[in-house]
Amino acid sequence: MAPPVQPVLPRLEATVAPPTRQPPPLADEILEEIFLRIASPADLARASAACVSFRRLIADPSFLRRYRSIHRPLLLGILCDGFQPAEAPHPNAPAARALACADGFIFDYLPGRWQHCDVCDGRVLLQCIPDDEKDGVYFPDLAVCDPLSRRYLLLPPIPDDLVASAQVQEHKIRFFDAFLVPSGHEEEASFKVIGRTHCTEKLVVFIFSSGSSRWSVGTSTSWVDLSLNTPPGIILGWPHYEYGCFYWKVNWRNRLLKLDINRMEFSTVDLPPDHDERDVVIVEAGEGRLAMLSLIRNGTAVDYYTIMQNEGERVNEWLVENVIPLPCRCNFVGASEGYIFLLGVQKTQDTVDAVCFSLEIKTLKIERLSSIKYLYVHVHSYFGFPPFMSPRRI
Repeated sequence: MAPPVQPVLPRLEATVAPPTRQPPPLADEILEEIFLRIASPADLARASAACVSFRRLIADPSFLRRYRSIHRPLLLGILCDGFQPAEAPHPNAPAARALACADGFIFDYLPGRWQHCDVCDGRVLLQCIPDDEKDGVYFPDLAVCDPLSRRYLLLPPIPDDLVASAQVQEHKIRFFDAFLVPSGHEEEASFKVIGRTHCTEKLVVFIFSSGSSRWSVGTSTSWVDLSLNTPPGIILGWPHYEYGCFYWKVNWRNRLLKLDINRMEFSTVDLPPDHDERDVVIVEAGEGRLAMLSLIRNGTAVDYYTIMQNEGERVNEWLVENVIPLPCRCNFVGASEGYIFLLGVQKTQDTVDAVCFSLEIKTLKIERLSSIKYLYVHVHSYFGFPPFMSPRRI
């Protein structure tokens, strides 16, 4: 009997597994919204190192402008007799120590001997006072430096014909100061420097633009036109920049001198009574309001004023909104990026130290920043991002 025929099974072809579906890549717009929610600049720097596409998005100037509008830069220390980093227990002390290890704040890579006169947007404005004065007109040499990259630009001198056109030589120059114009992060690669010439009878503003590499005359006015021509003479404090305007306290007067840099116009702002001898700082209060912190004469507290500014109208009345007690007797020594800086003497069981404090305008929180050698100085605060977030083409 023949064996049964075994059925022939059809040949099984090799089964090909269906391709694994990869998740679609996130759109750049979604990634940007994710990155904007990273509160720490250091964490954002780590995210940028993950891949080329992340770095491309994070390093883009448009993203950085959005990020900086939400997250303020880190307060890392002050410039006063060198760089003084934020000290523990300040929350930014670790990042400040890392920055202090760099030697870019010594400025020994510039020719000559320099001293800082302003700090803004990570740049440091330096001046080198010449040994002689040309034709009785005193203008220091100026340089703008990025201490993180050690790159700098020596500014050209103000041309003689420009000085002559402003008629500066006809008036005795009492003082010249220079300061940087905050960029608002609109264009990180450019900057402007204002040189304010304080003469016996007039004020003249010169402007240097890195875009044109030239100086120009911004505006000029007389003390008489500002109703500031009475003795004992005009002495101005340090400039404060808010809402596109620079403000100076006129010492021994109840007045502020105001320079609108968009209109290039000088004007004055009245202060409350009894402010002729007070030290004040002008800051932004939000919602179009201007704020003033006024140091009480014994230096143990600060009056917090606000005022609403109306376009085309004189400012309204200053209103006292708060009185801020200070940790010790202090003096104002600077203001920038939403902070006011104070110097005071703090006593402990073993020592008596000169200490710099920061006062955050938004929260009115006071923190100890660092010890300091000198009690009566003007300090320049230094704020920074990781180097890749601070591209500077000086």
